[in-house]
Amino acid sequence: MSDRTESQWIVDALDQYEDALIRYAFWILRDQELAREVVQETFLRLCREEPSKVGGYLAQWLFTVCRNLAFDTRKREARMTPLEDMDIGVDSNLEQKESVGEIFRLVENLPKNQREVVYLKFQCDLSYKEISDVTKLSVGNVGLLLHTALKAIRKRVLSEPARRVQ
Repeated sequence: MSDRTESQWIVDALDQYEDALIRYAFWILRDQELAREVVQETFLRLCREEPSKVGGYLAQWLFTVCRNLAFDTRKREARMTPLEDMDIGVDSNLEQKESVGEIFRLVENLPKNQREVVYLKFQCDLSYKEISDVTKLSVGNVGLLLHTALKAIRKRVLSEPARRVQ
C-alpha cells in the first residue's frame, strides 16, 4: 500500500469511528479529556499497524484497543461519575432527553457486562460479532446479555407507568 493510500485509510477510519470511540471511552472514563487522549492513542497505534493485519475487522480492532486503553486509564485515574452526566447526543427536545435519561438510569442499574454490551450495541452500533470480538465474549453470550438487559429494562419501564404519566 502506498503512503498516500495508507494515510487515506487512517483518515477514513478516523472519520468513521472517532466520534463513537470518544463516546465509548467517555462512557468508561467519565472524563472527556481522558476519553479524547485514549482515542488519540488508539489511532496512533492504528498508524503503527499494517492495514492488511487489521483489514476486515477494523471496528473490532479499534474498539478493543480503545477499551483496553480506557480501562488502563481508569485504573490509573480511579475516577467515576454517574452515567446520566454523559453527553448522549440527542437533540434539544426536552421530553426525548428525559426519556433517554430515564433509560440510561435503568441501564446504569444493570450488571456491568450487560451495561457494556448494551452500550456497544446501541451507542456504538456494533454487531454482535464485533461486540464479541471487543469483549472477548461469545456471540451467543452477547445475545443473551442483550436479551436479558432489554427484558429487565422493558419490565422496569412497564412497571413504572404512573411515574412517567403525570
